Amino acid sequence: MRILVIEDEAAIADFLKRGFEAEGYSVACASDGEQGERQALGGDADLVILDRMLPGRDGLAVLDAIRGARPELPVILLTARGEIADRVEGLDRGATDYVPKPFSFEELVARVRAHLRRPDQAQPTALEAAGIHLDLLTRRVDRDGTEIHLSAKEFDLLAYLMRHAGQVLSREQILAAVWGYDHDPGTNVVQVYVGYLRRRLAAAGSPAPIETVRSVGYRLAASG
Repeated sequence: MRILVIEDEAAIADFLKRGFEAEGYSVACASDGEQGERQALGGDADLVILDRMLPGRDGLAVLDAIRGARPELPVILLTARGEIADRVEGLDRGATDYVPKPFSFEELVARVRAHLRRPDQAQPTALEAAGIHLDLLTRRVDRDGTEIHLSAKEFDLLAYLMRHAGQVLSREQILAAVWGYDHDPGTNVVQVYVGYLRRRLAAAGSPAPIETVRSVGYRLAASG
């Protein structure tokens, strides 16, 4: 699947490109409205992530052009203007979805998956790894049949680790996906919450299956 990111802030565009490529998508970027409109109308994008405030051509004007030429193309507006009136205007103009900044990459990629999903694809409602069962609907977690009570952020962190079980994830990836791209990169919140999760998941004679990969990040065992 091909994603077109129309975003003038280079750091955000680069973050999104790297993040979506890590999820297996092909990503193209445009840094202004005119370039983005040309790529959206003339390219083969399957979904567009569109900043509302762009140089050259306003994001809503780009949205109007896309809706006129490619009405079936999903467009997610990504913008700092998150007031209700702004969201309503964007949706009324034809946006498929609206995500205000700051955003959680994990939430954004979930929305992208939802909009790109074929009608015959069922959405998984549970995750399984390393003897852990996580129900995304009820937010219930158990390990080897024993229920584990987690805070909302602990649950989100565990869900992200389980979606990428067996894969080494950097602290920066985890921070962006669970806490949002604009969170202070100098914080130790990832280390602190991994510590919380380890204590919650540990069982007698069986430590939590979260491995620290020195100088890189963390990995949840795929089995065990």
